[in-house]
Amino acid sequence: MSFFVVDVALPVPLRRTFDYLPVSDDPISAYQPGQRVRAEFGRQLLTGIVIGTRAHTEVPHNKLRPLLQRLDDEPLLGERELKLARWLSDYYHHSPGEVLEHWLPVMLRRGSDPSEANDRHWRKASLTATAPVLKGAKQQALWAAFDGKTLISHSELTSAGFTLAQCRRLEELGLIDEVSALGVPPVPEVNQPPLALNDQQQQATEALTACLGSFKASLLEGVTGSGKTEVYLQLIDQVLEKGKQALILVPEIGLTPQTVRRFRERFAVPVALMHSGLNDRERLQAWRQVREGKARILIGTRSAIFTPMPEPGLIILDEEHDASFRQQDGLRYSARDFALIRGREEQVPVVLGSATPSLETLHNALSGRYLHLKLTRRAGKARPPGMKLHSILHQPLISGFAEPVIQAMHKHLNQDKQVLVFINRRGFAPLLACRECGWMAECRRCDARMTLHQYPPHLHCHHCDAQQPTPLQCPDCQNPQLDPIGQGTERLEDALKQMFPDVPVKRVDRDTIRSKDAFDHLLDDLAQGEPCILVGTQMLAKG
Repeated sequence: MSFFVVDVALPVPLRRTFDYLPVSDDPISAYQPGQRVRAEFGRQLLTGIVIGTRAHTEVPHNKLRPLLQRLDDEPLLGERELKLARWLSDYYHHSPGEVLEHWLPVMLRRGSDPSEANDRHWRKASLTATAPVLKGAKQQALWAAFDGKTLISHSELTSAGFTLAQCRRLEELGLIDEVSALGVPPVPEVNQPPLALNDQQQQATEALTACLGSFKASLLEGVTGSGKTEVYLQLIDQVLEKGKQALILVPEIGLTPQTVRRFRERFAVPVALMHSGLNDRERLQAWRQVREGKARILIGTRSAIFTPMPEPGLIILDEEHDASFRQQDGLRYSARDFALIRGREEQVPVVLGSATPSLETLHNALSGRYLHLKLTRRAGKARPPGMKLHSILHQPLISGFAEPVIQAMHKHLNQDKQVLVFINRRGFAPLLACRECGWMAECRRCDARMTLHQYPPHLHCHHCDAQQPTPLQCPDCQNPQLDPIGQGTERLEDALKQMFPDVPVKRVDRDTIRSKDAFDHLLDDLAQGEPCILVGTQMLAKG
């Protein structure tokens, strides 16, 4: 067998790849770009990505190490993904191995087999001919769940209240068998027909539809309530008719469930979801569903931009101006900018939607580089809200509220309505200071001022994400009286609970909306129409 080395990208902070000898007896044909391998690097055992093979190396042969294991028979990443990863590495001056990690879910980075995403399924045993006699209402109900179905996922049964032990009991009786299959998102029953478009929406939809099949960047600039989402939906309908997939990026994890709900009500295709609130297995499962073409629509936050799609047809960034599309540590990328690069490489249109576009996007649209589409009117019968501006000059403030504002809240709550209080500052107070010597809590890592949080008590830097315990006294003069200065969502929540003790007060920010279901449950509660007060950051304003 002729000599060759395998070029491997490893997740280490070095802007280069590394040469390794192949696993013993492996031919050169066994290695393809995009496969995962296990390799020794110093004293570490790392999972790397094959970049290629070659017959020559500058490394002395006695210094070459053999790979420990070839993890995949077929590549997990294709030529297109590897090319995009090279662009990211060059543009952001980042290690190629660490860039490639972003294209894989955590379980695959650790060397797990992709089949670990498979969901447990149950099916009726083929020899079952007559209805069995079962003891217990639960067993009977479980057996009845298989009526008219050949295969049911275990997650579907557990959500219906059945346990693994009950399934095992039917398996012991020879009534059902366990099988393993990649879970496919359920295809919903479509119950929301397309809405009638106004002339501006119709023109925007026709212009964007004409871009399908090739790369074109477009800005859909529309005032709040102008119906941008309906334009997205009708455009995606055209993409699905062509047998292609659509990627929709949203800035906040909290927006994802309501977006998914609307899309699932509209399209009779599997919709996958990807964001940081999923556990590792769920992320791997969603990744496989999209990569294998089983899910036709992917909705996610910024990291979803790295998901391979075999049949890409459209990329949409909603609220393209939002800072959440920028990664602030590690690989410091802009999901918006990379979406444009990916769209150009895959020859699919990229739609940037916003009521307040970023200056870069607006400049590109006004200069003719992007297609510029405007929605200046609210869709349907929506009307702009009435607004009153209250001056706080010469007025005492009660916990940050002027008296007319408190009276307005009382008025609406007495009418069984809901009140939204918006403050774009999470935490209890944006500053903790000593009035004796002027000390202020500053981040030891980046020198930014730290925000005081009370639930749980700590200081948090919203710039670099560093955290510190809350000091019991001033570190400079030992004054035990430290003052929180300014208002945050936590402080307003406490104040509103004291002002309105009989009214539920709900806080909506990144500290309270962490799980994939939290925002969905909040929306369900609000839909009941019960009077309440919502206090939150921009997440509340977007929702």
